[in-house]
Amino acid sequence: MTTVGSSILVPFVALFVLFIILGFYGKYWRRGNLNEIYEWSLAGRKLGTTIVFFLIGADIYTSYAFIALPSGVFAKGAFYFLVYAAVTFGVALVTMPRLLALSKEKGYITAADFIKDRFASTTLSILIAITGIVSLLPYVALQIVGMQSVLIVMLSGTTNSHTIEEVALLVSFVILTAFTYTSGLRGAALTAVFKDILIWVTVIALIVVVPLSISGGFSTAFRDVKPNYLTVPTSLVPGYVTLMFGSALALYLYPHTINGVLSSESVRKLRRSTALLPLYAIGLAIMAFMGILVYAVPPAMNFLSHFPESSRGILVVPSLILYSMPPWFTGIALLGIFIGGLVPAAIMAISQANLLTRNIIKEIRPNASAKSEVRITKISSTAFKFIALGFVFIVPATYAISLQLLGVILVIQILPAMFFGLYVKSLRKEALIAGLLAGIFSGIFMVENTNHFGALTSSLFNMPLFGPLYVAVVALALNLIVSFGGSSIINMRSALLQTKDSNT
Repeated sequence: MTTVGSSILVPFVALFVLFIILGFYGKYWRRGNLNEIYEWSLAGRKLGTTIVFFLIGADIYTSYAFIALPSGVFAKGAFYFLVYAAVTFGVALVTMPRLLALSKEKGYITAADFIKDRFASTTLSILIAITGIVSLLPYVALQIVGMQSVLIVMLSGTTNSHTIEEVALLVSFVILTAFTYTSGLRGAALTAVFKDILIWVTVIALIVVVPLSISGGFSTAFRDVKPNYLTVPTSLVPGYVTLMFGSALALYLYPHTINGVLSSESVRKLRRSTALLPLYAIGLAIMAFMGILVYAVPPAMNFLSHFPESSRGILVVPSLILYSMPPWFTGIALLGIFIGGLVPAAIMAISQANLLTRNIIKEIRPNASAKSEVRITKISSTAFKFIALGFVFIVPATYAISLQLLGVILVIQILPAMFFGLYVKSLRKEALIAGLLAGIFSGIFMVENTNHFGALTSSLFNMPLFGPLYVAVVALALNLIVSFGGSSIINMRSALLQTKDSNT
């Protein structure tokens, strides 16, 4: 086991200080009245192509994404992330520019604002807000799991490493909370640019240095992995396809992604930034290969052997960095992954707080002033961060990962009201409420049933004729049937009543 020395710690700490400075400086960047919620939580809708590219990139490609994908490849050869990344931005280009245009015209801060206005239903908007808030809780926790992987590697061989790790996380979140409270989304946007620059430098360095350090390069690495890592068993193809499709549909339903979209200065600039976002998929593909390359790096494999098999996957990238890069660069790369958890955690908490304040509390206190609204949002944002941190401290990381399965199942049920609501005029609020509830409860039942009401380890539900399918997609199909079928029945009844009225 290795104890990290000052040559790694110095660049890590120095750049972390720069990260903090950028976070607090956000208050003065593109000044606005931070007592207005759209200024604090959407940066005044003033972000251009480049900043939105980095901001949404930081939202989507988090520290956990760069940890989890190599982990999945290391354990099972799971490359589905790369396929879904090719689909999800097409979904975004169809839906998000229209949502932004409506939001700028009518002053929406959240997706639930749009749904309340579109369907004239407070009940539906509150249900959408609750669904969004709950679905993000395990997602924030996963960012902390990604940060933990960096600290585990850095503190290996250190006395009381677990205590130091918890203190480091706590201090980091206190700092994050302080500058988010002060600067809002502006601080998150500036630190997102900084974080993504570090991540890109790390990705490029890894794909150049690691293969060169291996005798035989990629051929040696692929020779040392199991043959089934590169294929999908025929029986699992339906599950693989629906997992990819469901993940692609869900990504732009998450509140933090929508929050980034609504901060864009214009529809044209949003389209540009969205068209550029697939570049991140290239970085993700490179990181996926780390799950293969690590098998050909004996010092890294030896390091991983000191940990339980179940937790080795999340340590793949940090251990490769530690044993492949010079110490000074190791500090830079590890910080990039570490703050890759902090930045999205800040944006996620802001979006959760927006939903709570705008679409739940404001329904109870409709006459709250703008200043009071911002204050409640800031306090709520702080609370959500520390709820996630406390959750990670209390329960094993594997439990947080398992709950993310439920998070996707929940958030994808927003799709009929959100995506179809942008274009389809025939949908009715009563049917959408019934569809949302049917999708949520059927999805939870199916995933629990699949896992025999125990630990969540699988999200595939065995359907007659089709085989194993992703639970989120099956539940969404039921949701769509109820939403569109119910809307058709309501519309036909309305038409019949109008006909009777006109005849009388």
